[in-house]
Amino acid sequence: MEKTPQALKGKKIILGITGGIAAYKMHAVVRHLKKLGAEIQIIFSPCAEEFVTKLSFSTMSERPVYSEFYSSEDGSWNNHVELGLWADLLLIAPCTANTLAKMAHGMCDNLLLAVYLSAKCPVMIAPAMDLDMYAHPGTQRNLSNLESFGNQIIPVGDGALASGLSGKGRLAEEEVIMEYVNTSLSSKNEFKGKNVLITAGPTHEPLDPVRFIGNRSSGKMGYALADKAAQMGAMVTLISGPTNLVPQHPNIKLINVETAQEMYDVALKNFSSQDLVIAAAAVADYRPKNIASQKIKKNIENGDSMQIELIKNPDILQEMGKRKTDQILVGFALETTQGLKYAKEKLSKKNADVIVLNTLEDEGAGFGTDTNKIYIITEKDQLALPLMPKVHVAQEILTFCHHNFLK
Repeated sequence: MEKTPQALKGKKIILGITGGIAAYKMHAVVRHLKKLGAEIQIIFSPCAEEFVTKLSFSTMSERPVYSEFYSSEDGSWNNHVELGLWADLLLIAPCTANTLAKMAHGMCDNLLLAVYLSAKCPVMIAPAMDLDMYAHPGTQRNLSNLESFGNQIIPVGDGALASGLSGKGRLAEEEVIMEYVNTSLSSKNEFKGKNVLITAGPTHEPLDPVRFIGNRSSGKMGYALADKAAQMGAMVTLISGPTNLVPQHPNIKLINVETAQEMYDVALKNFSSQDLVIAAAAVADYRPKNIASQKIKKNIENGDSMQIELIKNPDILQEMGKRKTDQILVGFALETTQGLKYAKEKLSKKNADVIVLNTLEDEGAGFGTDTNKIYIITEKDQLALPLMPKVHVAQEILTFCHHNFLK
């Protein structure tokens, strides 16, 4: 007789169910999670019970289903803070447009939202709504906001909807949701006891008090790496240029910087104590030689042009390559042409162990996107990965580094 897999045994999952027609589909997800050994605590939004019953979900989860701050039976408090600390994962599925909007704006008018705001664990959100609601700019902005908080969005399906229409907005299928949950929770603490340093985001090189030279980096790749490394057990130092992102895991120490020189100073100060260093930041190669103390005004006498003298910034990756002893050093290369050629040259020149290449020649890769298509390059190997969400790219990079260098 085949033994039931126990990949998620003992993992604590809060499942938040909101008031959408797709709520009934979560019976199958709960059954699957229980079969894999997970502990499930279900929380309903106020409208969820219009679509499904507490009885069915409490029976399947073997726990009472919460929906209020106080129990109607004995008046006891359903402590949202303790729930937020208890869980290894908060999964909200289905997540309606209404709950999505409230989460994106920090609103807290029910127990599920209070638990969300208190959660210290990874958060996954599986939206479900009609296609026009999903496509609305407000919904898309809310999804972007939630991703910028470090929450993981499970992509909607495309097909028949309860309205009779067909298009994007369906709740992801059970197997898709389970794949995301498994990826997040089945890690084996590969990096437990390891120190990981990650640089992320752009740098801003000031011209004057209001202007700067920068680039289009959003920081999403670096933050995804930081969150995933922490989930895999590492103590992470995240050195970040200016972004709108917020790391979610308590094992991430965030150090905010603005300029390349500041990032250089902080990175080198922390370098010697690290086991793995990933230089994912898009650091400006040059900075203005002179920074004006006041806002630079247009000067009619100079005509239609202005000259700015630039000087080289310190090369963070190259300096770390010179100083490394036992550290594994990973650099990133963003190219627009001849990517593999330049990445291999960078690997040697910077004395790195790994170069992660992405090229703007590949659609869906590069700055500002939620996806990436990369090539992992070492002296001996060249691994091409398909286009995938950056959270999955982060998993692939870290797994590669662990398997090849840190076992």
